[in-house]
Amino acid sequence: MPEQTILYWLPHCTTCQKADQHLTEIGHAVALYRDLKTEPLTRAEVEGLAEIAGGAGELFSRRARKYRAMNLHERELSDDDMIELMTNEYTFIKRPVLVQGARAVAGLTAKSYERFFGES
Repeated sequence: MPEQTILYWLPHCTTCQKADQHLTEIGHAVALYRDLKTEPLTRAEVEGLAEIAGGAGELFSRRARKYRAMNLHERELSDDDMIELMTNEYTFIKRPVLVQGARAVAGLTAKSYERFFGES
């Protein structure tokens, strides 16, 4: 029996909605949805997601509006910096985050989902 699929998302985010639709289309039902805005992640949860997603850099969104507003593009961020930012502000988490067991992928591309589920 496959492990539960968890989707960390924002329900009103069109990219997250597309990810959910794509998962349905390829036959992977989401067992649990976690709204990153209404159910913020703890630092330990962010660290755990970063670890299974391939590192803080894979989970961190450089497309967040605050990234430029805070001039973060002008400095080198450490993994700890990224973890702290993602813990304090959900918008720094690349969305959606798809988790199944001890594996995770952040963002949405059909190719990354195919690789994730071993369908390529």
